[in-house]
Amino acid sequence: MPGAPFLDRMAAASRRRVAAARAREAEGALLARASVTEDPPVLTLDRFDVIAELKLRSPAMGTLAQAGFDLDGQVAAYGAGGAAAVSVLTEPDEFKGSLEHLEQAAALLRPHQIPVMRKDFLTDPYQVLEARAAGAGGVLVIAAMLTDAEMEALVDCARDCGLFVLLEAFDETDLERIGELAAIKPENTDSPLLAGVNSRNLRTLAVDFARFAALAPYLPNGLPAVAESGIETAAQLREVAELGYTLALVGSALMRAGSTVERLGNFVATGREHVRGATPCS
Repeated sequence: MPGAPFLDRMAAASRRRVAAARAREAEGALLARASVTEDPPVLTLDRFDVIAELKLRSPAMGTLAQAGFDLDGQVAAYGAGGAAAVSVLTEPDEFKGSLEHLEQAAALLRPHQIPVMRKDFLTDPYQVLEARAAGAGGVLVIAAMLTDAEMEALVDCARDCGLFVLLEAFDETDLERIGELAAIKPENTDSPLLAGVNSRNLRTLAVDFARFAALAPYLPNGLPAVAESGIETAAQLREVAELGYTLALVGSALMRAGSTVERLGNFVATGREHVRGATPCS
């Protein structure tokens, strides 16, 4: 469906990939494989943290990983720069990602106790099991493309697997649904729920940075809030921190950075200095 909005096309493609994956490996076999995979590191949060993203291509920006790209080096830089977690795109067509990239990043970061998160257009708990089998410590769940029942099924599977979940919202309705879901799920420090606001419209791919401020009053109480997409500078990072977000997910700015470690470290320090409630330096 070439004329369909981007998010709808991604959801349809995701469902086709699940069907193909099930034909290759039964869910019971995948569950058995996931159950013997080493436990992933637990997400540990400070006053403010950055989830650094491994993204080889962006539909909006084109190729981000040029010829000769050193995936191991990029992941290692994220660890050295202070990332609380590393988001790995696994969508193969528009983002050129794979589960192999996820597995590779997880193996590199496990000794440093930094979890990786599967970022994809997940529609089925089978894909959560795929993430767990690849070593992931968390998954992204996009509210706008799922029913309440589908979203809850993904969260339940992630909880069973010991994974954290970043629940992504685009508008007030999404945030309300996320808050309602969180309210019926007991708090679990080993498998926390995070509420994310994406400034990128996944139907049109347009970025509206002002969305972070517009939606800040609707962030669910009790959930760490993540500002996703559109953060390119320390000034923008400071702005979201002052709005009350306690994490930022940053991809393109770090993929294109001349010194990834330095830029990431600057983002983390800026967030911790300016996050709402931080004590000013004298």
